[in-house]
Amino acid sequence: MLKLYGFAVSNYFNMVRLALLEKELPFEIVNVLGRQDESFKSLSPRGKVPCLVTEQGSMSETSVILEYIEETQGGRPLLPADPFQRAQVRALMREIELYIELPARACYPEVFFGGKVDPAIRQKARDELFAGIDALKRHGRFAPYVAGDQFSLADLYFLYSVDLAVVVAAKAFDTDVLADWPQARALFELLKANPHVQKIEEDKQQEMAAFLAKVRGK
Repeated sequence: MLKLYGFAVSNYFNMVRLALLEKELPFEIVNVLGRQDESFKSLSPRGKVPCLVTEQGSMSETSVILEYIEETQGGRPLLPADPFQRAQVRALMREIELYIELPARACYPEVFFGGKVDPAIRQKARDELFAGIDALKRHGRFAPYVAGDQFSLADLYFLYSVDLAVVVAAKAFDTDVLADWPQARALFELLKANPHVQKIEEDKQQEMAAFLAKVRGK
């Protein structure tokens, strides 16, 4: 059986967990925040999560795990059959991660953990984040899903990366990015009505207080 290592507050862990649930695949969760000891780094070379352990061995990096699941497991397809459309989904995944997730992440210490971000880093994050959102508005189809009329891997990134970017934009830059983006707001509502998404959110909220206390304690 597949073993998924990670914790419920991790957005990347939740992407993989939702993919497994949507495909109705059997898997076991191993609850871990990531570790730097040699035993865990033998599974995940950087000691990070998520990490997936299979009968053949382990792998890390969310996009790699998602591609592996899609290529080797059955269940609901999360990539289109057409090569061009598959490429579009992959491009959207990468655009969300590089141009929305990463700029927003630079502000996480200030927005979520009570820290401070260097003003130059903050400004760079702001410029890149809003440019990334503009790009997604142009490239995403939102009909009603990010890449079209079918739920895909791109929606995992949208749900668990863009949601955090929305919070960062509001708290760090006093901007509601959904105010003039009704398609994105409607997709959030659609995805959050999914029972699997609701279960993941419930588990996340149960762990959130302890996780924040641990991080802020450092």
